[in-house]
Amino acid sequence: MIVGGAVANPFAGEVALMIDGERHVLKLTLGALAELEAALETGTLVGLVERFESGAFSSRDVLALIVAGLRGGGWRGRADDLVAAEIEGGVVGAARAAAELLARAFMAPGAGA
Repeated sequence: MIVGGAVANPFAGEVALMIDGERHVLKLTLGALAELEAALETGTLVGLVERFESGAFSSRDVLALIVAGLRGGGWRGRADDLVAAEIEGGVVGAARAAAELLARAFMAPGAGA
């Protein structure tokens, strides 16, 4: 799939996102999911999925997912590094990428992308 000029493999659970004009491939690995769960402080991954499904997610949820996906893709930064970052598509683009990342992480093999 092409998102913001970057290619990602949806069958591997990847989502592409342009941040500050640089292509990043995000992926929720097991380690990234563990970091995400710790970052949530309250609630579970199931609760996070439910918030996204109902549209009741917060900007904190979006940021936590983006950071976890970046870390799963090999990025070594922290959430603070994204405070002033320019994400292609703005808040809506970030939320869309986060939701897609979450959906792909829990998609059954062969279910399509």
